[in-house]
Parts: sequence; C-alpha cells; structure tokens
Amino acid sequence: MQVDPDQSKPFRHFPHQVGIDAYGNGGFRFAEMSHRGSLLCLPSGMQAWSINSAAELTLASLQPVIELADRIDVLLIGLGPDIVAIDPAIRVALREQRVIIEPTQTGGAIRTYNVLLAEDRAVAAALIAVEKAR
Repeated sequence: MQVDPDQSKPFRHFPHQVGIDAYGNGGFRFAEMSHRGSLLCLPSGMQAWSINSAAELTLASLQPVIELADRIDVLLIGLGPDIVAIDPAIRVALREQRVIIEPTQTGGAIRTYNVLLAEDRAVAAALIAVEKAR
C-alpha cells in the first residue's frame, strides 16, 4: 500500500508513537494522516525528519533519538530502497547509550517497527522516505 500524495498534510509532530499503515510515494501514512518526507518514530511521538538519503545520515541528525535513548532499546534505521554502510561513529555513540541499531531498507524497518511496537517493546525508527513500496 502506498501513500496518496494528494492526501499529504504537513506536520511537525504527532504526540503519540503509532504504527505505520503505509509507505511510498515519498512519505508515510499513520494515525489516519499522511506525511510526505522522512520520519522519526520516537517514544515521544512521530516527527518530521529532514533526511532525504542515507548519505545525509549523521550523528547530529539522530540527536532526537539520543535525547530519548533511556526510553529506547532498539533503533531501526530505514535507509531508503537499499542497504548501505552507516558511519561507525553512529553505532558507537548509540551503543554507549545502550541502544541497539538495525539499519535496513525502509520497508523492512517499518515491518519490524510495527511488530515490536505491537509487542510493546522500547523501539524507535528513523525512516528515510522512498518512492516505491516493496
């Protein structure tokens, strides 16, 4: 299922962490709304994320995750359509915060995120938007 771009509504923060219902067409659908662009799914809620590609992923871009690290056991990183290497400094910094990171394609990250969230696990996701759902 893909997000209908005509239904996109800009937002900055949704105050609850919820599952992702659909993705694709450059965005995500959750909580009966659509968001165009990348997304952080955190214990504090869902928020827009200014990252457009895995090449832009930095420790600084993950600062909202680090600030909530004491409430997160696993961070799923949706890297877009492909799996690429991430900066080792990101792994080290999050390991120091006792957060396990799992980088994968965005679709796989969403599926795992939804399962772990449904199990009431301390999960977060950093999801780079993709055009085509897989």
